Amino acid sequence: MVCIALLFVMAMMTGFTTSRHVTIAVDGRTIDMNTTYRTPTTILRQAGVNMNAQDEYHMTEDNNRTYIAIYRAVPVTVEYQGKIQTVRTSKPTVGELLSELGYDGAEYDAAPGLNSKIQENLNIKIKDVPKPAPDPNLIQTAQGQIHFQRTLYMEASAYLPSDGGGSGITATGMAARQGVVAVDPDVIPLGTRLYIPGYGLAVAADTGGAIVGSKIDLCMEDYTSAINFGRRDVQVYILD
Repeated sequence: MVCIALLFVMAMMTGFTTSRHVTIAVDGRTIDMNTTYRTPTTILRQAGVNMNAQDEYHMTEDNNRTYIAIYRAVPVTVEYQGKIQTVRTSKPTVGELLSELGYDGAEYDAAPGLNSKIQENLNIKIKDVPKPAPDPNLIQTAQGQIHFQRTLYMEASAYLPSDGGGSGITATGMAARQGVVAVDPDVIPLGTRLYIPGYGLAVAADTGGAIVGSKIDLCMEDYTSAINFGRRDVQVYILD
């Protein structure tokens, strides 16, 4: 009974009651061994693998097999904007090293590439990734960014669907409503999509005897809105 108890205690101390197969990749060679240990540092010590302060290991497990890869810290140079920095790293790839150094995200690229393996005395040149120039022909609206062709400065007035003939039908046959505007077709062709700050998206679908040249008439939902709008200068965006 004493022997059984001792064996049980030894098994608990090792953390295993069965042996596991371990493969260790280190210094260009492979070590295959069986062990009852689970802690990586204990396994490496059992295998006679010495770890320096900056060395790293990556361990993976698959069924009853354990794989441990050792990455030795080596000196590399990192060059950015004319400044050269020498560091020791055990990171497996250029990308992981740059991430550790703070050169992370889409703003940076490197030569050799981010997936390149770290080697001793490797020279890494970091370069900024050019940001795409913002499109000057984008306007922010409540519906998101919309592309426009050009802008016009026009004198705007307001009208109601019941104005004019009172039928509420525009020159194009569309019902007059919020978002329908009257224009001079020689300035803005009928059917053109527009955006007018303070009014919103609109379509040029109506005409009027007084709407000539750089004038535009905006259909409003009610009398109060039309009176409050009055007459004012607006910037009109001609959309694609």
